[in-house]
Amino acid sequence: MSRPTSPPLPRRARSHGRGPRGGGARQRDISGKPVTHRRALVEGELRLSEAARRAIEEGRVEKGDPLSAGSLAGLSAMKRTSELIPHCHLVPLTTSRVELELGGQGVRVRAEAQALWSTGVEMEALVGATLALLTVWDMVKYLEKDARGQYPATVLGPVRVVRKVKERVARSR
Repeated sequence: MSRPTSPPLPRRARSHGRGPRGGGARQRDISGKPVTHRRALVEGELRLSEAARRAIEEGRVEKGDPLSAGSLAGLSAMKRTSELIPHCHLVPLTTSRVELELGGQGVRVRAEAQALWSTGVEMEALVGATLALLTVWDMVKYLEKDARGQYPATVLGPVRVVRKVKERVARSR
């Protein structure tokens, strides 16, 4: 009596971290890159309904102040970028800021990240800006939903890198 056999396992893709077939993943080696001053500035917006904008302006949002909470969430998110995006290196930020303001059709964000490091900080600034806006949305979503529970007026974006700076660090003697 022969033993039943399992179907063969699919062939595993090569572990080079590139291409559409998956396989292994790895971070880029930055050990040979010089340490430079890195800075990135990101801007974005969250379009909201008139009801949500009024509630923020008048301080009537049930969960509290979405602009303060969003700024704190953005700062916290910047520091955790490498935990959220697998190929990002852990970057020791030297300074960061997230500013939210109510205006126009909703909330605008400006997020800036800086570091003395060998890789850029644009992902940190993008994560900070986006999480700040998502936090605002979360806090006002009860005001944004229509009768069917949808979000017809709420639009996240655009969120974009406005400026990226890479400057040599002067060496002291």
